[in-house]
Amino acid sequence: MKKTLVFSIVLLIACAMGCSSDKDSKIQPITYQDYINNIWDFNQYPDKFVFKGNTAVIVEFYSRHCGPCQLLMNHLEKMADEFEGELKVYKVDAEQEKELAILFKVEGYPALFLIPKDGHKMMRRDGLPSEEDLRTLIKEQLLDQTQQQ
Repeated sequence: MKKTLVFSIVLLIACAMGCSSDKDSKIQPITYQDYINNIWDFNQYPDKFVFKGNTAVIVEFYSRHCGPCQLLMNHLEKMADEFEGELKVYKVDAEQEKELAILFKVEGYPALFLIPKDGHKMMRRDGLPSEEDLRTLIKEQLLDQTQQQ
């Protein structure tokens, strides 16, 4: 009985973490070449960050086997909905995109790279922020909405 209950809970968690479809997600997968084309061509500008976008961006480096990464994706999905049109959220499967992970010195997951809407700087946050901390970070650091509240 106990084993069945534990197995059911594990199965439920696994399904909740892996059953969502990328088609329904506002978090876009991004590859090495996508990053160069849409965010920063670090081959052309290796010594300075030159942002190609026009909205705030969050890039999450994750591993499919990382529980905190899956939880963060849930938070990021909510933020992508809440700040739709003002924020783009991308995800990088660090196991598939090893060259990009090495370039950004990602050694642990999750790792977030945050680019404000003005594109002047890129910030990094490692670990799992709470949903509220993430919302505050987006408002104050990426969208500069401190005066609008």
